[in-house]
Amino acid sequence: MGKANRIPERLERGDSFFGLHFDFHAGPDCTEIGKNVTPRMVEKIIKAVGPDYIQCDCKGHRGIASYPTKLGNAAPGFVRDQLRIWRKATAKHGVALYMHYSGLVDREAVRRHPSWAIINEDGKRDEGNTSFFSPYLDKLLIPQFKELIDEYGIDGAWVDGEAWAVKPDYGAKSVEAFRKATGCKKIPTKPGDPHWHRWMAFHRELFRRHVAHYIDALHEHEPEFQITSNWLYSSYMPEPATIGADFISGDYSATDSLRTGRWQGRCMTRQGKPWDLMAWSFLAHREKKPCWTTKTIPQLQQEAAITISLGGGFQVYCGQRRDGSAPEWSTKLLAETAAFCRARQQFCHKAEAVPQVALLYAGEARYRGLATPFGHWSDPRPPIAGVLHNLLDSQYSVEVLCEHHLTGRMQEYPIIVVPEWNYLERPFKRELVEYVRAGGSLLLIGPESVGLFKKELGISLRGKAEKRKQWIEHDGWLGALDTESQFVTLKKGTKPFGRLYLKNDLASQWETAAGIRRLGRGRIAGVFVGLGERYLNARTAAARGFLDALVRQLFADPIVEVKGSHYVDVIVNRKGGKLCVNLINTSGPHSDPNVYTFDEIQPVGPLDITIRADARPKNVVVEPGHRRLRYRYEKGEITFRLPRVRIHDIVVVE
Repeated sequence: MGKANRIPERLERGDSFFGLHFDFHAGPDCTEIGKNVTPRMVEKIIKAVGPDYIQCDCKGHRGIASYPTKLGNAAPGFVRDQLRIWRKATAKHGVALYMHYSGLVDREAVRRHPSWAIINEDGKRDEGNTSFFSPYLDKLLIPQFKELIDEYGIDGAWVDGEAWAVKPDYGAKSVEAFRKATGCKKIPTKPGDPHWHRWMAFHRELFRRHVAHYIDALHEHEPEFQITSNWLYSSYMPEPATIGADFISGDYSATDSLRTGRWQGRCMTRQGKPWDLMAWSFLAHREKKPCWTTKTIPQLQQEAAITISLGGGFQVYCGQRRDGSAPEWSTKLLAETAAFCRARQQFCHKAEAVPQVALLYAGEARYRGLATPFGHWSDPRPPIAGVLHNLLDSQYSVEVLCEHHLTGRMQEYPIIVVPEWNYLERPFKRELVEYVRAGGSLLLIGPESVGLFKKELGISLRGKAEKRKQWIEHDGWLGALDTESQFVTLKKGTKPFGRLYLKNDLASQWETAAGIRRLGRGRIAGVFVGLGERYLNARTAAARGFLDALVRQLFADPIVEVKGSHYVDVIVNRKGGKLCVNLINTSGPHSDPNVYTFDEIQPVGPLDITIRADARPKNVVVEPGHRRLRYRYEKGEITFRLPRVRIHDIVVVE
C-alpha cells in the first residue's frame, strides 16, 4: 500500500477525538519483529475500541527502526513486516495511522555518525541528541518519512524526543553561528553566566527552524500528511504557534496524572490549533528499574474527563511487545475508556471556554528561569501550576493564558491572576494597568509579581524577600508556608487582607498577607507570599481558603458557583449555542506516590449549583443521559441541587 492508496475516508487529526498510541522503542534485542503481529490482533483492538486513529512504533529514541527500512538503522531481525499489517488493518476499517518517530533524539544515528551529535559543555559528544547543524534531517529523518508515506501510505506522525530534549550545543558550528548572530565572544556554560539567556534563546530559534524544516518538507511531499512535534506550543513552549504543525499533542506524566493533565491541557486550549493529550495506561514511579502496572478503568476515565472537558481530544498510550505485538488483555480498559469519552464527545469536543479567571503564563519569564532552552520533562512543574490547582480546588473556571492570548482582549476576563513571575514586557505591563483602570480586577501573587506593580498597589517594601517559615490564616485556621515572603508597608488607600503568622500560633507576631487597592474603575490586589510551589507540594486547606476569599473580593459573581465539595473541577464552556458546565470528580488518591492504581472513586455530592443567566432557560439537563433537572430561576440565577457526580457530568443549559 503506497502513497496513492491512503484512505480517503479517515478523519483529519483536527476532527479526531479518541486515539490509541503504541510504541516499544526497538533496540538490538528486537530480533523477531512481527512474529506475533497479526491482522486479527489489530482488528480486534479496532472493533472493541473504535479509535479515530492509531499511532504505532516505527523508530524510538534508540534510533533503530521497527520496520524494514531501506535507508539503514533497521532492527536486527524481522519475521514479518509488522507496520504493513497495522497499515492494512487500519485502512480496512477507515482508521488513520500515525507513526511514533523519535526526532531530535536518535542514539543510533549519532553512534554511526559521531559528527552528527551535539557537543556538551564538557566538550564531549552527546550519546543521544543530534545537532541542528548536522545533516540528520536531510539524510535520515525526512527520507525515512517519505519512505513511510510512499511505501506504507501512513497518514501522519507524532514526532517524539523534541522540545523537552533540546540541550545547548557547544560544537564549533553552533558556537560560530551564535557569535555571528549576537556578537558575543564568550560562550556561557551555566545559568547565571553572562549571555546565558541569549544562548538559550539562540537554541530555541534553532529548534523552531528544525521543526519547520521537516514539517514544510513533508507537507510539500504530501500536502495531506498530518504531523506534529511532541509538546510543540504547550507548557514547554509558551509562545504563539507560528510553525505549520497540523495539531498540538503531548504525553503527560504517568504519575500524578490528573493534576498534570489539569495543567497541560489548559496550556494548549487557546493556541489556535487542534490538540489532544496522551495519558499513559500504565505507571510506575521513576525508579532505576521501574515495575510498571496497568491503570484501572475508573482511574483512566477520570484522567480522560480532565482532558475532554477542556475541548481537546484524548489518546491512550499502550505498550507494544518487543516484536511489535500489542497485549490484548488490556483491551477492556481501552474499550470502556473510549465509551466513556464517546458518550461526552458531542458536549465537549472543540467546545469554547467562557472567559472567567485568566491565569497568566508569562512565556518570557518562564524561559528566563530555565536551565535548558525549553525545560525537561523531569523538571518540577512551575509555581503557576500550584496556583492553578488552588483556584480549581475552589471551583473556579480557569484558563491558562500567555501574553499573546491576552493582549488586546483582557477586558473579556473579569479577573486576571499574575502568579509569581519576575519579568513582564513593559507594553504588556502597561496594558494590564489600563485593564484595571478600565474596570478590571488584577491579582498578583508572590513577592516578585508584587514588586513589578508596587507603585500601582500602593506599597513600600521593607527589606528583601526571604524564604522563611510562616503560617497563612483563614477562618481561624493556620496553614504552613515555607517559602519566600516580602514584608511591606501599606500606603493610604491600600486595604490589608489576611495575616501571615511567624509561628503556628494565632497569638504569635504576624504580618499583612495581602493588600487591595482601587485603581481607576477597577481593583488591584497583591499577595506578599508565594503560594504556588507550596500548594503543589504541601497544600493546605488554609492556603486554599485564603486565596478563595481574596479572589471573592475581586470577582464576586462568577457565572457558575458550586458548593458541597472541594473535589470538583468546574469548566464552563459553550458549544452549539448552549452553556455546558463540566463537573469533574477529582477525589481519590491519584496524587499519592504510594498508590499506583485505585479502582474506586467515591461520588461527590450533593452539590448546590448556581448558574447566572440573563434569561430563563428552556431546559437544564445533565449529560450524558439527558437527565432533566428541577431548578429555580429568580433574579438572573438558575439554582438546583445535583445529588452526586460519579466521575464527570455536564450540565447543559439550553
